[in-house]
Amino acid sequence: MSAAGRTDSSPGSSRDPRVDSFIEVLPGWQQAVCREVRELAHAADPGVSETIKRTTRPYFVLDGNICALQAAKDHVNVFLYDGGIVPDPEGIITAGHSNKTARTVAFREDEAINAPALVQIFRQIIANNRAGGWRKLKTGGPMSR
Repeated sequence: MSAAGRTDSSPGSSRDPRVDSFIEVLPGWQQAVCREVRELAHAADPGVSETIKRTTRPYFVLDGNICALQAAKDHVNVFLYDGGIVPDPEGIITAGHSNKTARTVAFREDEAINAPALVQIFRQIIANNRAGGWRKLKTGGPMSR
């Protein structure tokens, strides 16, 4: 375990046991959603790591925030830290379309996750983070491809 409280469960990945603790207390269907989103975030890039911010919220980061999880009574929110600039060709973003920092994908019980679309969004957010972040890109810097 590192000083940051992370453990590596597989080569190249950084897992935080506090994220496990967050997931373990949720209802079964929310656990499944959070575990799948977690795996998709790590699948987007081997450098993705996990942390807890805002006391209890799991964040997935690489050169900046990628996304965060929040469980609500009847859904799980995945907050996408993209500044509203990442394309959503498959229309999976459910809220926050006019938000200046993050948009949301909400998953309800028995809803399938469009894994390819979510991974593509994660990869674009990571590319934008590596290019200086959405704030820089939104103010006139070159958009990443």
